[in-house]
Parts: sequence; C-alpha cells; structure tokens
Amino acid sequence: MVSSIYVEEATEIIKELYFSIVLDRATQKITLVVSTEGGMDIEQVAEEMPDKINKIRIDPSVGMQPFQARQLVFTLGLPNEAIGSASRAVMKCYRAFRDTDANLLEINPLVLTSGNKVLALDAKMSFDANALYRRPEIFEFHDKTQHDIREINAAEHDLNYIGLDGNIGCLINGAGLAMATMDMIQHAGGEPANFLDIGGGASAQRVATSIDLVLSDDNVEAILVNIFAGINRCDWVAQGIVDLLNKRDVNVPLVVRLSGTNVEKGQEILRESGKKVITAETLSDAAHKVVAEWKKSTGK
Repeated sequence: MVSSIYVEEATEIIKELYFSIVLDRATQKITLVVSTEGGMDIEQVAEEMPDKINKIRIDPSVGMQPFQARQLVFTLGLPNEAIGSASRAVMKCYRAFRDTDANLLEINPLVLTSGNKVLALDAKMSFDANALYRRPEIFEFHDKTQHDIREINAAEHDLNYIGLDGNIGCLINGAGLAMATMDMIQHAGGEPANFLDIGGGASAQRVATSIDLVLSDDNVEAILVNIFAGINRCDWVAQGIVDLLNKRDVNVPLVVRLSGTNVEKGQEILRESGKKVITAETLSDAAHKVVAEWKKSTGK
C-alpha cells in the first residue's frame, strides 16, 4: 500500500551527471565518484565506459579540501558559471556524509539546468546502523510501512526475527543453531517460515512472546522450538511454552527439543502440563518430527 507521495518540481535539464560518496573499507578512506553519464546505473557505466568515471579518495582524518572539490568538478566539463556552485555542492555533500555517519550518498542524476544551476534531482543515502543511536534525527525518517510487520513487532521486543516463505515456524536460541536448524528442516523436506533467535537468558515471558510472534504469520502450519541452553535455561523455556498454551489455543503441531541447562526440569514441566507438545531428543529427530507432523496435519 502506498503510504506517501513525493512531488518534485519539473526541471529543464541541460545535462545529467552522476555523483556519489562511499566509504571504502579496503583503503579506509572516503571515495568520491563522478561521471558525465548520469541517469544510468553506475555499474553499467563502469563496465562499458570506464574512462567516463573519475574518483578521488579523501583521508577522513584530514577531511575534504576545497581544491579537491574543484578538481573533481572540473572533470565534468561544466560551464564556468556552474563550477563554483557545483564545488560548493560537493563540499556540502561531503559534510552531510561525514556528519550523519553515512556509508553511502548517491545523486543520480545530478543535473545542470538551463540557468547553469546544479541540482540533485534524485538522491539516496544509507547510514551506519551501529551509529543510529547517536543520530535520532536520522532514525525519525525510518518508515515502518516499508517493512514486514512481523519484523517490526519483533524489533519492539528486541528479538532477532527475519520472515521467510516457508510453513514451519522456528524458535531457537543462537544464530548458528538457528541456521543449522533451518538447514535440517529443509533436509527433512520442509521449509522454514522464519529465522527467530530468542538470545541467551530468555525469560518465560520472552519465550511466550516469541511463540506469539511466530503464530502471527498466517503461513505457519507447524512450530519447532529448538533450545540448547547454556546461559539460557530449559525450565524457563518450558514454562514459557506452557504459559502460552494456558492462555491461547495453538492449532498447529508444536515440536520441542530441549538440551543443556536444567533440561530434566524443562522436560518435566512439559510432561506435567498435560498440553499437546511433541518432544524430540536431537536436532535431526526434531526436524523430521516437525516435518512429519506438518505433513500429517495439512495432508501435504
């Protein structure tokens, strides 16, 4: 669904140019790129007309100097009347890149108008996600309508969740174990519906919230809970599962594999709950059981 509309004033374009600033991790410098071939994919220009691309690298400890901006602008073949404004625009873009912790600023096209003005008609920026905590003014631009609602809900509970296209919901602790579990589900003939890492030290409430999140996906037709407890505890996980089952009906097969800290206590909680929970001993056993139960319940 369209949530916003961007309206731009029409412009009489004489020339289309390309301009970008990117963080080059290989050289640990900031690279500015310009080309006279604006309005095209820069990758296509680099492949077909590499001589049309000019670059300069800036040492971030020194910063960009005005002469470097002019040096770059001269390669664009602009009329003399536009050199000054273009150089100032390059300097301002560099400061914007630096002051917002950006890792990309791209203007395509940067245009020369009939009045010898230089305008950015289409621009995009991306930012260092690890620096957003100190850039609240940037984070305010975040448009939640452009993201999966499941991932938004997960972020509000500080859960690592990525929605996928399968039918078997996953609730796992640890990214490595989550990847292995998804691979094992596919090996057993199923398709994972999500990546969900509940992290270490998850409380019973966090586990219940995580299962609720998995069930919010209408495509989920079975759930696999696979916990290898270290910092975490199997009894916390088991109690979270039982708490959720006491509050709501779960109308899809639920397979639980617990291992590690307090595993006996966790298994006891599940047994004594009287709830319909299918237990498994190993990862392979859990994956095959959840796929079998999914096929049985759906007839697929």
